[in-house]
Amino acid sequence: MMYQAFLIKYAEIGIKGKNRHLFEDALVHHIVRALKRVGGTFDVTREMGRIYVRTDGDFDYEGAIEALKTVFGIAGISPVLIIENMDYDNVKAQVAEFVRTVYPEGTPRTFKVVARRPNKKYPHDSMELNADLGEAVLLGCPWMKVDVHNPDVVLSVEVRQSIYVYSETIPGPGGMPVGSNGSAELLLSGGIDSPVAGYMIAKRGVKIDAVYFHAPPYTSERAKQKVVDLAKLVARYAGQIRLHIVNFTDIQMAIYEKCPHEELTIIMRRYMMRIAEIFAGQDGALGLITGESIGQVASQTAQSLLCTNAVCTLPVYRPLIGFDKQEIVDRAQQIGTFDTSILPYEDCCTIFVAKHPVTHPILKVIERSEHKLDDVIEPLMKEAIETTETIVVDGEE
Repeated sequence: MMYQAFLIKYAEIGIKGKNRHLFEDALVHHIVRALKRVGGTFDVTREMGRIYVRTDGDFDYEGAIEALKTVFGIAGISPVLIIENMDYDNVKAQVAEFVRTVYPEGTPRTFKVVARRPNKKYPHDSMELNADLGEAVLLGCPWMKVDVHNPDVVLSVEVRQSIYVYSETIPGPGGMPVGSNGSAELLLSGGIDSPVAGYMIAKRGVKIDAVYFHAPPYTSERAKQKVVDLAKLVARYAGQIRLHIVNFTDIQMAIYEKCPHEELTIIMRRYMMRIAEIFAGQDGALGLITGESIGQVASQTAQSLLCTNAVCTLPVYRPLIGFDKQEIVDRAQQIGTFDTSILPYEDCCTIFVAKHPVTHPILKVIERSEHKLDDVIEPLMKEAIETTETIVVDGEE
């Protein structure tokens, strides 16, 4: 293996001023966490505005790349050759060998050398490096041609305490390191949308925990396991997630028996939001996250969202609000949750859906209907909260 390290590039973190080191430390923490899935020995260090992942001996190159692609805050991943012997003739030979190995003879390519010299003690400046290393590549790889304006290959050379050589940047997920922007509570179902919503909010640096509403015997243990599996997939990006599994059956049955059937979904969602806020308070969350998109279903019209929002004191983050279904499906496929989401195990939202749900609910009418629950709802809410099962889900599994 030619590569002994990865240069980790970030974007937004670079404009954080005096607090940048805090974001860099968080990013290093999550890189270490992600690489535990790969095995082997990795040393992650910060050096003068750079983050490097170094390795010793053989390692799973593809596995390491895939793990790094799950770390929010990484804008790019560059596999790096490290040249410890900085004798100039050795450097030129090593750079030519690098190009010969990575871009072997065959299809002609154009290139240019872009050298940087943060280590000002090194006796050759960046202009000399560009010229001399370019010459070494031309002599060692005659199929390569120089093009300083629009090259196929940009050969980057950085002179620090060692010399780092790289020519490829693999896109990372971008965003901010998880935990750098507070926390929020995700209403996680077994559908396509909510795991994607959790992913997108986590990408902005938000630590997430989750609440799932289970309705046995109407929903099966397989439906519950499906949600646990989805939480694990999201946790690969978002880190450890506390998943609260709420037994919602008795509350749903009370709503079904006492409230107008066309209002079932709206009233059910309002009680889910109330319970989710309670767990958000316990988890120290600063907001709720849902996978709602305007107009996708009856409970997600603008009027319906107004009615469900009315019971919330925390902000509700809806990152999918302007997405159409295909955009959400595409993102679910990209992050690896789609195949699990479409398994045929229904959750409580689909089991208790009304045949003809109201699409333009009026808040005062919904509140009046909820008064029919006044004599039963408090003990049912208390029991649902007290019997909640909480498990810790880790993406390292």
